Amino acid sequence: MKKLVIGLCLITSSLLSGQMKSQVADSKSIDIKVKTSNQMSDIWEVFKTRRSVRNFKPDSIPEKDILRIIDAARMAPTSGNQQPWKFLIIRNKNKIYQMKEACIKASLDRFDKSGNTTETHDQFSKKIEGVFQGYFSAPVYIVVLTNNKSVYPDYNHWDGPLAAGYLMLAARALGYGTVFITDAIPDNITKEVLQIPDNYTRVCITPLGVPVEWPVTPEKKKLEEMISYEKLLN
Repeated sequence: MKKLVIGLCLITSSLLSGQMKSQVADSKSIDIKVKTSNQMSDIWEVFKTRRSVRNFKPDSIPEKDILRIIDAARMAPTSGNQQPWKFLIIRNKNKIYQMKEACIKASLDRFDKSGNTTETHDQFSKKIEGVFQGYFSAPVYIVVLTNNKSVYPDYNHWDGPLAAGYLMLAARALGYGTVFITDAIPDNITKEVLQIPDNYTRVCITPLGVPVEWPVTPEKKKLEEMISYEKLLN
């Protein structure tokens, strides 16, 4: 009996040792995968490294990643739990092209009416085409909307940006870039090209994709410049 118990103990110890080695190996492989795909598990690093990206690789994005990002966005705080959001996902290349062309045309129309004499129409056209080539280089676009017929529509203008912020942080955690766009891609253009009903208000539109490169973090104000205790002194 004593030999049997000792034998069982040795077998159990061996199995546990093998299991632990396997877990360590799995852990290492997971770490390597995370680093390779530019994903992040540390929320503080996500906050610190989120950047506004305006130039993307054409790499496609798995639908599971898109849904995971939007699933995080819908967890944002909302007034009275009204959840007034709608997330319009655009992957159709023709619609993306139509938005780009409409943006270029609108910019050229404004330039022609401005009476600008510092550059020619052709010079401005070339410059603006380069700008929008970057903005519209992503494979996916997400329009963040709020429903004007929500339970508390007066609070939509707070609820909307909160969801957009969550979305952008979630995207960064999975290694994707975004940028909060309002006037660069005008509201009326998205409404017309994407046929958005009048009962929705656009919060922003953001490209979603793998950055050509991550922009350098701009200089930030010091924390102590933004904090006051009990009373603002100036």
